[in-house]
Amino acid sequence: MTGGGVPKVVFRLGLLLLGAAMVVAALFTWHYRDFLATPLAIDEQGLVIELPRGAGLRTLSDDLATRGLIDSPDLLVLHGRLSGLDTALKAGEYRLEAGLTPPALLTLLSSGQVMLHSLTLVEGWTFAQALAAVRAKPELTATLEGLDTDAVMERLGMSGEHPEGRFFPDTYHFPRGTTDLEFLRRARDTLTSVLDRAWEARAEGLPYTDAYQALVLASIVEKETSVPEERPEVAGVFVRRLHKGMRLQADPTVIYGMGDAFDGNLRRRDLRADTPYNTYTRHGLPPTPIALSGRGAIEAALNPAAGKALYFVATGDGRHVFAETLAEHEANVRRYQLKGRRG
Repeated sequence: MTGGGVPKVVFRLGLLLLGAAMVVAALFTWHYRDFLATPLAIDEQGLVIELPRGAGLRTLSDDLATRGLIDSPDLLVLHGRLSGLDTALKAGEYRLEAGLTPPALLTLLSSGQVMLHSLTLVEGWTFAQALAAVRAKPELTATLEGLDTDAVMERLGMSGEHPEGRFFPDTYHFPRGTTDLEFLRRARDTLTSVLDRAWEARAEGLPYTDAYQALVLASIVEKETSVPEERPEVAGVFVRRLHKGMRLQADPTVIYGMGDAFDGNLRRRDLRADTPYNTYTRHGLPPTPIALSGRGAIEAALNPAAGKALYFVATGDGRHVFAETLAEHEANVRRYQLKGRRG
């Protein structure tokens, strides 16, 4: 050994360690690249996963490994940190398709393209029916359980207002975790927007003092006919009757006023039993809408068809026949409802 020199054995040991390190690094690099290129173990049907609020990449990786979708959770965490996506993940439900690789998974989870669920509020439903549908939707987070109608309206910032007709019937899409309150607020705001636009484009000479009165009539039109092309005609009849001071005599308003007492059969005595909603006993519009009004009914109420008809009767096939005079109307009633019988 010469003074100050490195022993050959140490030098050779260093070379061996360096070589081993290079081999390990190469193997790790190969394994890492193979991991990134290997799709998750998802079959052709795909699957749905949920990233809870507050859950990080480590929690996700361990869950995927437990479910047998990946075999190296630590590598997914590493890739997330190297790519900067570990802090960009967004909570929600995601649908994973076959062939999805780990990098594509993190890109998806950071995109916010969560799965959307849907709920349809049907034209002509009452608020009670709409609220029941909202409460029965498991993807909506319940915050209104046990609250009565007044308390629900208070939560919506509409304390003291009647809920009927104040929500727009439509199919709404939303991510899991949306609250029932958020859903109702959206339906309320949509109704307000649709009604405001229709009110601005209304015909002249209508018998309403404000848009709410138009909404009341729209709800009656909604319940009277489900035939789109008939709505302006039905609205025209009611508008002309209001102008002439005639009672609307709309069966759906009577039924609404009866509430739970209605058994599916509307009788003559029901038409004579006075309630705030009985348009056979009272003039003018009822105090509130009687149902959810769709766009077609709202536009019909604000742009009714011109004409002279003051009456209409159902023909039995979902449509109606219109009449200008009471005599003509009574003949139509005998033809279509009494099947030719007199009296």
